[in-house]
Amino acid sequence: MRHTISALVENKFGVLARIAGMFSGRGFNIDTLNVGPTHDPLLSRITITVIAEAETTLDQAIKQLDKLINVIQVTHFSERTSFVARELVMLKLAASHQTRSEIIEIAEIFRAKIVDVSPDSIIIECTGNENKIRAFLELITPFGIQEMARTGMLALPRGYNAER
Repeated sequence: MRHTISALVENKFGVLARIAGMFSGRGFNIDTLNVGPTHDPLLSRITITVIAEAETTLDQAIKQLDKLINVIQVTHFSERTSFVARELVMLKLAASHQTRSEIIEIAEIFRAKIVDVSPDSIIIECTGNENKIRAFLELITPFGIQEMARTGMLALPRGYNAER
């Protein structure tokens, strides 16, 4: 089962390495990892998705994560938690004059944005939940993905929950 964990941490050297090492040291493979600063330049948010079958092992890892120095707050998003999650994918597609309009039409259906166009390629960015990204990629892949980059999951709890 996939689990999404968000950690609000101090924006300091080595914090990411300690967190990634803690998960790998306990036998978890990090599926996606996203790190970025918050509105406070002293803090960063790390969002991790892992596949874990044993809930007790994951709970223990989350408790150990919460005890790490420089970790301020840990949130485990689950089915019981109301949260918003999004991912960004950017891809460069082969686009001839014959296929360009069809690619643009698919992008519009998914509310994706065309961010660059050249005579033989097109770059699209698409944001959404995991299902939307998966469906978008299924339709767009036959056109020939030349390059792709994905952010991994970002998540925040619903409602007012201000960062410290």
